[in-house]
Amino acid sequence: MADSSFDIVSKVDRQEADNALNQAAKELSQRFDFKNTGTTIEWKGELAVEITSGTEERAKAALEVFREKIIKRGLSLKSFEADDPRSSGKEYKISGTFKAGISQEQAKKLGKLIRDEGPKSVKAQVMGDELRVTSKSRDDLQAVQALVKAADLDFAVQFDNYR
Repeated sequence: MADSSFDIVSKVDRQEADNALNQAAKELSQRFDFKNTGTTIEWKGELAVEITSGTEERAKAALEVFREKIIKRGLSLKSFEADDPRSSGKEYKISGTFKAGISQEQAKKLGKLIRDEGPKSVKAQVMGDELRVTSKSRDDLQAVQALVKAADLDFAVQFDNYR
């Protein structure tokens, strides 16, 4: 019988991220406490976001609105990283980026976790920015998925290509 496998990946659903940004922008334009503060949120590249406001407090509040929208859209906050507010002339700006891909260091950490605590028949192999997990038993693969979900990782993970 052929081995079953799945991939552990860390990626961002760009459409959901775009929906979260659009919902946050709409709320910022309509809420009373953001009137006349010049607060905006927009994309700066493929996975980068920039929040601009007249005051540091409004910029931080806009970031919180965006984080709420990210959570409501089902994305993990572990995949979004925001910088501290910085002064840019008369405005304050906050830059944030969505992180995608698993680094070599994170993949090794995940592989070690699976080797140490997972079923013995499971093999983990690093493939670029993802980790392929294989086993003869699908039950063992589901046990590994439960193990990874329960682990306190500093990055978001999804499971892909379950075969």
